[in-house]
Amino acid sequence: MGPPAPPDSRHAVPPPTWLPQSAYWYLAHTEAGQPIRALARGAGRHASTVLRHVRRIEQRRDDPLCDSALARLGPQLFPPFHTPTPDEESLAMTAFARPSKTSKTMTDGATLKREARRILRRLCESGAFLAIAPEMEKAVVLKEGSGDEATRIGVLDRAVAEAFVLKDWIRCANPGRVATYRITQAGRAALKRFLAEEAGGRAGFAEAPAPFADQHRDWGRRMVMEPGAEAPRALRANLAESPLALLARRKDRNGKPFLTPDLVAAGERLREDFELAQMGPRVTQNWDRFLTGGERGGFGGEGPAEGVRGARDRVASALRDLGPGLGDVVLRCCCYLEGMEAAEKRMGWSARSGKVVLRIALQRLKRHYEVLSAAGGDLIG
Repeated sequence: MGPPAPPDSRHAVPPPTWLPQSAYWYLAHTEAGQPIRALARGAGRHASTVLRHVRRIEQRRDDPLCDSALARLGPQLFPPFHTPTPDEESLAMTAFARPSKTSKTMTDGATLKREARRILRRLCESGAFLAIAPEMEKAVVLKEGSGDEATRIGVLDRAVAEAFVLKDWIRCANPGRVATYRITQAGRAALKRFLAEEAGGRAGFAEAPAPFADQHRDWGRRMVMEPGAEAPRALRANLAESPLALLARRKDRNGKPFLTPDLVAAGERLREDFELAQMGPRVTQNWDRFLTGGERGGFGGEGPAEGVRGARDRVASALRDLGPGLGDVVLRCCCYLEGMEAAEKRMGWSARSGKVVLRIALQRLKRHYEVLSAAGGDLIG
């Protein structure tokens, strides 16, 4: 290989809005020969950051679709600088502007969104996957059946499938003569965002009120006991609204839920008491004194509302029973709704150790409430 071409040897075409920044940096570096430091200066980023993104794209070239996408987009975004001859100028003046059969146009953002709503929804189905071969101009979405045969449930253009790969919405599961792809977590989040935008448009909004927030929501049914009711009532709720709910949906190595429903109920009970305790006149109650290293002691005063005072007493009793460490993690994750990684950093714990401590704390908290109930203690008011 010869030396890289100088930066001005190719003129850049504006990239499509959907193209990830890392892919554009990679093509600008490999196709146009632009130095990493020049790209970093133009983007206002550190050179090591740009280099890391470029290397990440380079490692993905083993993916057949990713490789073909980069090979196709490179000459389109950075075509070689060419001075037309008089014959070419005359032909350009007399010919109609029509796309050539051999040239593939870049996918636009509107087409990508429309196809994403259609195809990603099918890829979310159980047993669904995308299949494509090097000579195929179309990719097919298949769904595994009871036997060895698969049913075709969708077809899309190769250029759209390549855009899906560059966006990391799908990932190669089985490379080979016919490569298969599965939807990723990023693809599921993008589908939620597009469906939220579509729902907002149907409701009369110019755009969805919070499409990026909706992609992190997981709507489901939750049983809630309302004051004065004889039986719990099912309400639509966001199951991913707290770190505790997220951990409750994870599985351990044996395929069992990491947190059992009774442990989740104990954590939610503490959270309800905590939120009720914040409703009284002493909204600025300093709960940090229950954290490790804080000043421990009573609250010094009573609120005028009995329900609020009882909730504060129940939270204080539970945290004292748990003690340092265990009380810290339930207060941060169940009450403050801090993420597990943030809680681990704040308490100086090693990565991925907090969820184990949280499960132990919830087991101890569950026993605390069982003892309280057996002794005739107050329940949630």
